Amino acid sequence: MIQAIVFLPLIGFLVAGILGGRIGARGSELVTTTLLFIACGFSWIVFFDVGLGHGHASTAVLGNWFASGKLSVDWALRVDTLTAVMLIVVTTVSALVHFYSIGYMHEDPDRPRFFGYLSLFTFAMLTLVTADNLVQMFFGWEGVGLASYLLIGFWYQKPSANAAAIKAFVVNRVGDFGFALGIFLVFQLTQSVGFEQVFAAVPGIAGHKIHVFGADFDALTLATFLLFTGAMGKSAQFLLHTWLPDAMEGPTPVSALIHAATMVTAGVFMVARLSPIFEYAPDTLAFVTLIGAITAFFAATIGLVQNDIKRVIAYSTCSQLGYMFVAEGVGAYSLGVFHLFTHAFFKALLFLGAGSVIHAMHHEQDMRNMGGLWNKIPFTFAMMTIGTLALTGVGIPGTELGFAGFFSKDAIIEAAFAAGEHRSVAYLAFVSTVVAAGLTSFYSWRLVFMTFFGKAKEVHGDAHAAHDHDDHAHADAHGDDHAHDSHGHGHHAPHESPLVMLIPLAVLAAGAVVAGAVFMGDFAGHAYDEFWKGALFTGHENHILHAMHEIPHWVSYAATVMMILGFLVALFVYQLAPGTAQKIAQAFPRLYRFLLNKWYFDELYDAIFVRPAFALGRLLWKGGDGRIIDGLGPDGVAARVVDGARLAVKLQTGYVYHYAFAMLIGVAAVVTWFVAGGLR
Repeated sequence: MIQAIVFLPLIGFLVAGILGGRIGARGSELVTTTLLFIACGFSWIVFFDVGLGHGHASTAVLGNWFASGKLSVDWALRVDTLTAVMLIVVTTVSALVHFYSIGYMHEDPDRPRFFGYLSLFTFAMLTLVTADNLVQMFFGWEGVGLASYLLIGFWYQKPSANAAAIKAFVVNRVGDFGFALGIFLVFQLTQSVGFEQVFAAVPGIAGHKIHVFGADFDALTLATFLLFTGAMGKSAQFLLHTWLPDAMEGPTPVSALIHAATMVTAGVFMVARLSPIFEYAPDTLAFVTLIGAITAFFAATIGLVQNDIKRVIAYSTCSQLGYMFVAEGVGAYSLGVFHLFTHAFFKALLFLGAGSVIHAMHHEQDMRNMGGLWNKIPFTFAMMTIGTLALTGVGIPGTELGFAGFFSKDAIIEAAFAAGEHRSVAYLAFVSTVVAAGLTSFYSWRLVFMTFFGKAKEVHGDAHAAHDHDDHAHADAHGDDHAHDSHGHGHHAPHESPLVMLIPLAVLAAGAVVAGAVFMGDFAGHAYDEFWKGALFTGHENHILHAMHEIPHWVSYAATVMMILGFLVALFVYQLAPGTAQKIAQAFPRLYRFLLNKWYFDELYDAIFVRPAFALGRLLWKGGDGRIIDGLGPDGVAARVVDGARLAVKLQTGYVYHYAFAMLIGVAAVVTWFVAGGLR
């Protein structure tokens, strides 16, 4: 069954990619979507068997991949509770995104290619989460990077989409280089890349030093630090986060699949999977906590002022990933995975809901041009509201009443406080996550109020032409009528999306409502030991889940209080006193520009890395390759031959007296030679 789960999406990719021209767009949609739903059904069976049932973890060896010296790598599929959780997250969201895309992309002429890319991404992600060794994990890791590049740049006629795809690919390569070095170091230390062998060897090398760059470092600390740099890139953490907002250039279903529920959580999964290594590297865990705390806060501040509806949700994703790493940094790996699980439902719901809003507004994405939509697209409004309630963590502390985010996010905040006794950085994480909870509530309700309430704006059928981030601006390059469909031009009332786009919203909304309450006991409660069954590792000194029950009562209410404050401030600014936001921006223009320009990270990186890299490239290209190598080499020799030929051609004039004169000069030269020789 596990083989079917992994390889059915690959079959869908091959069918859509190779036979898409023959079976057409409809055939490609049906084949890929059907195979994903089958894989999704199998995944839930595995989850109930291994996670919730009495099934045992297992490994299916498909064969030896390669062997070189001491390095032998099998292609094997590992199935335990952690794998099962990731399987249902990946396949459920992917299946719903495939189904949603049938409606959202129905006018695009390249649907076979789009659905093929979606299935390719799903296959790569499944190989990552089922990997039984670091090399196979790296294969899936790079596979999702490739698929992400293809999907972000799907509309390759748009220069902005190409730039965003390249940016995502390059930034991820920075982190992936560190990830690869980490794998090399783990192999050097343990002489293996298989998880079981590595985990068994780790206690024996704890405390060992390694000499690098003229200094001694703790071997496991260095290895885990390098591995975590890969997670920072893939999960868009602070310093390697700049690619995620630009990735919104891809179609909205791509944002829901890759940048909300699956690819960006690969780093969180990797740290959880390698918890037996990270537990022996407390300094790295402190660094993980610090990066997660900074990311949770700084991404939330940027989300406060963004006007593109997808970018607001993108920065929300970045912030929530910070929460997950805070949980793992303090040793509460199960809480990080739990938030990954619940976040997948409500964040995919918000992205797909945003797609429904964009569809209703004829491809408008600027929230300043929206308003008054709650009674025009009531179902989408209801679904977006549910997603917002789950994201902001609405619930009643001390009870089992609440939306999904209430259980997972609040538990992370409590874990950060509980860990503060042993790690001072955890207190910083606690403050950061609590403040971020208030900011999250503000920008989330800001999105709802600006989009669905207030004065309704006029909708233009060709509004997309004025916006750089239009999901369908590529239509003009195709020369079709995609961007000028039945809506035509002129003014049109917003309209609800078709049923094929609304059904996935309803399914995800159900998960956003009940996933937290239903599974809290399994992930981090009374059924923890039976549920995880050794899939996660915690050291003998790691009692974080127990310590959470001994925190002061006020800590449990902190996130809820901040959530309420954020809601009330958003209500006042955008509903009760319209125009307040503009006044605040005018009162603090520098702060407003600082946040609007995303802390100027793009400008900073452009000055430090991009421009010098281009300058060096031009120097090596024009100076080194052009002037020196080509100038003195092939091009130089060829040019001299041409010059010689040009001179020789000038001697061949065709006039007899020129040739007679040349002969006379020759005779004179010969006579002179003999006369001069005779004199000696």
